[in-house]
Amino acid sequence: MGLFKKLQIPGMPTIDWDMTPEYTFGTFESWGGVERVRSKNERVYYFFIDAWGEPSKLCLMERGIKHARVVAEILAPQELVDECVGEQGKVAMFERTHPINERLRTWLIEHVIETEDDSKIIPIEDERIDILGSSGLPTVDEAGEDVESVEFPDQPSELSEEDVVELVTTYNLVDHERKPDGSYESCLVDSGDGKTVIDKKSGLMWQREGADIMSNRSMRREVEKHNKEKFAGYDDWRLPTMAEGLSLMCKEKNSKDQYLHPCFSAAQPFVFVDATRKPGGYWFVDYKHGRAFWASGTIPGGFGRFCRKVK
Repeated sequence: MGLFKKLQIPGMPTIDWDMTPEYTFGTFESWGGVERVRSKNERVYYFFIDAWGEPSKLCLMERGIKHARVVAEILAPQELVDECVGEQGKVAMFERTHPINERLRTWLIEHVIETEDDSKIIPIEDERIDILGSSGLPTVDEAGEDVESVEFPDQPSELSEEDVVELVTTYNLVDHERKPDGSYESCLVDSGDGKTVIDKKSGLMWQREGADIMSNRSMRREVEKHNKEKFAGYDDWRLPTMAEGLSLMCKEKNSKDQYLHPCFSAAQPFVFVDATRKPGGYWFVDYKHGRAFWASGTIPGGFGRFCRKVK
C-alpha cells in the first residue's frame, strides 16, 4: 500500500474503516478500553475530517492507548470534504473532528489505498517531539522582588460559559475568543532544576513539560504519581484551575505555534483544568488556538501541565 510506504510506517498496518473520532474515546481512553485492545503498542489507523480551520481537511490518525497522532493530510477534492462536514448538521463549537462518509471512503480506496500514486499524501511531522533546553528565563534572584502579586481561585469548580467570561474579565486574562485584549502577563523565572518555572505574580510553580494524552481519571492518577514520586522535590502538585491555566496564555504565538512562553514544551497543546462544565462536560485551556474550551466525554483524552503553590 503506497500510503503506509510513503509514511514509513513499518509492519502490516491497515485502515479501520469503522473507527470514528467519537468511538476512539471508549476504545482507547475509558476504563474498558484496555480490555478491547490487545496491547499498549497496538496502533489503529483511520481517516477523519479536521474542521477546526478553514478549509476543512481530510486526515489520517494513528491511535493507540493514550496515544494519538495525526500522521498525514490527504488532498481530497474540497467539495467532497465540505459535503461531509455539511452532513454533520449542528455540532458543538468545540467538537470539530468528524467521521468520513461513504463518498469519501470510495474516493480514498480508489485514489489513495488501491494505487501506488502517493502524490495526494502529505506526511505530517510529529509536533509533540520537543526536547527542552535552557528556559531562557532569569533566575529567581535575577528577577528582583518588585512584582505585583495576584491570587487566583485555587479550588476545583463547576463553571458555565458566563462564569468563564467573568473570570477572564475579573483578572484581565488573555483568551483570544473571549478577551483578546486581556493584559495579564505572567512573570516567569527559572527554578534552577531544569524541570519547572515559577510565575512570581501568581506564586505558582509550573511543570515545563507535562502529562501525555489520557482521560480525566487517569490524569488524576498521574497527579498522584507525581506527588508520590516527589516530582522536582515536591508532593503537592495538582491540576490548575481555569484562571491559573489561562494565566499562562500569551497574546502572541511563540516559535512552536502556541500562545505560550517558549520555555514550556509544545507537547501539551491543550490541558485539563480542574473544572467541570455546567451543565456538562470538561473544561480545557487550549494554547494552540488561544482560548478555554469545553468538550464532552467523546474527546479523545487530553494533556496535563501540573502546578503547585510556592510556599
